[in-house]
This record gives sequence, C-alpha cells and structure tokens, in this order.
Amino acid sequence: MLEIAQELALRIRKEGEKAYPKECCGFVLGTFPKTGQRKTHSLIPIANAREAAEQYHRFSIEPEAFMKAEQEARERNLDIIGFYHSHPDHPARPSAYDREQALPWYSYLIVSVEQGRALALTAWELLADRSAFIEEEIIWQ
Repeated sequence: MLEIAQELALRIRKEGEKAYPKECCGFVLGTFPKTGQRKTHSLIPIANAREAAEQYHRFSIEPEAFMKAEQEARERNLDIIGFYHSHPDHPARPSAYDREQALPWYSYLIVSVEQGRALALTAWELLADRSAFIEEEIIWQ
C-alpha cells in the first residue's frame, strides 16, 4: 500500500500535463511507518534524460540525478520509495519497457495524460522475480 497526499498527486498530474506530449518523471521520497505501507512525503521532479525523439513514450533518469535525490532524501531523513512518470495518450499501466527498466521493491506511480489532460493515477510494484507488476492500493490523504 502507498499513502499519498492529494496535493502530491495533484503535483504529479500537473507535471504530466506540463510535459505532454512527452513523459515527465521524478522521485518519490517517503518513509515506512510500522503499518508496513509506504508513506509519501515529497516529490523531486527531474528532467527526462531520454533522447528527445523517444521522450513521448520513454523516460530515463541519469545517475547524477539519482545520486542527488539520494543525498536530499538522507538530509531530510527520508528514503527514495519510488518513482513517478506519465504515459501520454496511454493507460496508467506499466508497459513492457517499464518492467524491463524497473527494480523490485520501489513504488512506480504512473499518470495517464490524454490529449494534455491528466486522468488516472496508479501505483505499481514489480515482483521480486521481475515477472510482472502488481497494482498497489493507494491510500489518499
């Protein structure tokens, strides 16, 4: 389960609309309360590092951006608990490419952006054997 504030969900939606028709991306920072669910505290939007011709259906995060996000998380006593990105004119479901690039354990938030308007926002976790994503329940705060 993933707990997220409505205001953070709205930020992801706005990032997706702003980037349209390209994919947006960023880090999700948070904690692991004793309840066992991930709790989202903040987002770090980053530039999509994928080559321009591919950004309409792919995103990439540079290692330097990952290192900076890890440093910021440590300074704030948080963890990187996941990532978010948009799917322009596609459902908010992980693609085969998403599965190939993902790592188990993290939450992957995907917002569908249809014709420039953000719609569904979903969360997913990759199984440990990397065979498939399972949809995470989102607890809206």
